[in-house]
Amino acid sequence: MIGKTISHYKIIEKIGGGGMGVIYKAEDTKLKRTVALKFLPHEFSDDPTAKKRFVQEAQSASSLDHPNICTLHEIDETDEGQLFIAMACYEGETLKHRIKKGPLEVNAAIDITLGVAKGLTKAHSTGIVHRDIKPANIFITSDEQVKILDFGLAKLAGTSRITKTESITGTVAYMSPEMVRAEDMDHRTDVWSLGVVLYEMLTGKLPFKGDNWEAIMYAISNTAPIPVTQLRNDVPASLERVIGKMLQKKSQDRYRDIQQMIADMRSIDHEEGSLLRIAAVKPSASIVVLPFIDMSPTKDQEYFCDGMAEELINSLTHIKNIRVVARTSAFSFKGKDIDVRDIGRTLNVDHVLEGSVRKSENRIRITAQLVNVTDGYHLWSERYESQTKDVFTIQDEITMKIVDKLKVEILGDEEMSLQKRETSNIEAYNARLKGRFFLQKLSKTDTEKAIKYYRQAIELDPDYAVAYAAMAYCYLQFGIYYYFPAKQVFPKAKAAATKALEIDDTLALAHSAIAGVHYQYDWDFESARQRTERALELAPNCSSSRGNYAGYFAVTGKMDRAIAEQKRVLELDPISFTQNVHLGLYYLRARQPEEARQQLLKTLEFSPEHPWALWLIASTYAHDLQYDKGITLLHDAVNAAKDFTPLIAALGWFYAMSGNKKGAEEIISNLSKKAKKSYVRPFLFAKIRAALGQHDKAFQWLEKAYEERDCSLSWLLTDESVDCIRDDPRFDELLKKIGLYKFTRSARQ
Repeated sequence: MIGKTISHYKIIEKIGGGGMGVIYKAEDTKLKRTVALKFLPHEFSDDPTAKKRFVQEAQSASSLDHPNICTLHEIDETDEGQLFIAMACYEGETLKHRIKKGPLEVNAAIDITLGVAKGLTKAHSTGIVHRDIKPANIFITSDEQVKILDFGLAKLAGTSRITKTESITGTVAYMSPEMVRAEDMDHRTDVWSLGVVLYEMLTGKLPFKGDNWEAIMYAISNTAPIPVTQLRNDVPASLERVIGKMLQKKSQDRYRDIQQMIADMRSIDHEEGSLLRIAAVKPSASIVVLPFIDMSPTKDQEYFCDGMAEELINSLTHIKNIRVVARTSAFSFKGKDIDVRDIGRTLNVDHVLEGSVRKSENRIRITAQLVNVTDGYHLWSERYESQTKDVFTIQDEITMKIVDKLKVEILGDEEMSLQKRETSNIEAYNARLKGRFFLQKLSKTDTEKAIKYYRQAIELDPDYAVAYAAMAYCYLQFGIYYYFPAKQVFPKAKAAATKALEIDDTLALAHSAIAGVHYQYDWDFESARQRTERALELAPNCSSSRGNYAGYFAVTGKMDRAIAEQKRVLELDPISFTQNVHLGLYYLRARQPEEARQQLLKTLEFSPEHPWALWLIASTYAHDLQYDKGITLLHDAVNAAKDFTPLIAALGWFYAMSGNKKGAEEIISNLSKKAKKSYVRPFLFAKIRAALGQHDKAFQWLEKAYEERDCSLSWLLTDESVDCIRDDPRFDELLKKIGLYKFTRSARQ
């Protein structure tokens, strides 16, 4: 063959061959380019039915214009009637040859898998299934581009009478259970085969083996592979779960489409070994500080009583060896007549601090008692009577008594934190307590009241760093809860937190606030991580800083780490509705719908029929394509939350995904009317347009979201509502602009 000219191709050299034919490098004499010619075995050309089917398949495959699919130029036959394919010729090697050199690095295996997955996404979107994904059909170019070879040949092979043991055995090892049983197949057979390839890349071994093809087929249908993590210890558990889902025996238990698998692959925490670990010191003692009871004659000191408890909580969070239950869980028992031993057991703590405040004019009486949960005995109790201005000294004394009675050793920097006095102005202190009281209520009106009181505190004491940091959180809340455009509030949050740090750079609350601005508005994710880690160094047991840390991992796609950190948050704040919902959200974003559903149903025990929980439970049903169930839940959520635009948009997204185009368009119209009166995030329009298949309009809205610094874009890497447009090149371009692209595994594809 060397030197011959067939049609307008001059054969240069043989470059490969196998059961499906021989490949030559050739010169296209018409277009003056180098091509690869694959000559198919004569038995294919001799079977008219098989030949016709192959030509039809190859014609369809030739229309697949995608950077991860080998380009087919032409189908022709020699004068003797032998079929051949002219295709692009690349420099590089097949994945089969690369694997022969040994298992691949985890990152390299992920990169290659994503390249194949992207090509398959394109093929599946046009109804084409490869049916023969294996290392020999995956080519890695000299510049590390992944190319899928041989679209169309698998169906031809299935109609032929090839009996070469080597080629059959080599192909059978990658066949899905439905293929070996000769059952109907769809695109999920490619998901299985790619799972086998990924397993082999990581281990150098096949998951299903046997001495002959019958034994291999039996193993595919009946045995479970050895877990990848038992064969090498640097494979993340999240990657092993992806492989496990790809290799489910029943096709309906695998990923429903390649896009879902790509999302999971992108969220793998493959670099977690390089990330700074905040020391997980196991505290030697644990405590919950309950809200102090208002014993004042006029019962108007609730803010002061709550503030007293919160000040003690905040002080104790600086001590590594004490696990302090966070405010939300501690305050859930407010006003309830429950035995402190039952409270302690519910929160899994050893000690409970309870107390009361009686305040009248400028006099104050505070009582406090520390109770051992095991037997209910008081370890310590004290009553303080003094002028209101002495409240700071009383707080310090109570804190040190707790440390002493719990027999906890404190370090030098921890003692300095406990002794630090934020302000000596009692009026400023009172104003800040009132601000915090309203901030905890979360509503727009209450947050505005909180800002008023924080400003009042700052006017009374211009160096009150905590008041600046708390005001930063007010502005963050305005942005996060959809009340105002990001550009209107996040810069104010940053300015307030920056001022706080100028006054006191050891203030954990201020570092945590700036971290929130960095990842939700600046899209400076590395700075967000550094700030959060600094906050945790300063206050190791602060649940809000730990929650921010979990959030950082979630937005950057490291869902295993996000879930682990959020579970640590729940050790500090076990019955917080918000923190429990976040764990459910992270399971959802990790594409673990069943785990998410169970967590969210548990969350409803704290707050039955809460709209946010119902919304996320509905989203778990979307993963299973049970859109009707999701729509029913969202109707309840929308009715409960009235005009909360994210829920309305979620309903529109469900309508679109379920095929109810009219319903989705009505939701868009509704949101457009609301946008004339109040702020509606552009991202909400984008995700409905994407679900409707209106990708150009979706990207127009996403561009608007980018221009407005819509903080929804921070979650773009893992948000399941935009999975349908992830394969569009414009999506990666948007990720690059936001700064999230570097956290994907597709950077080199």
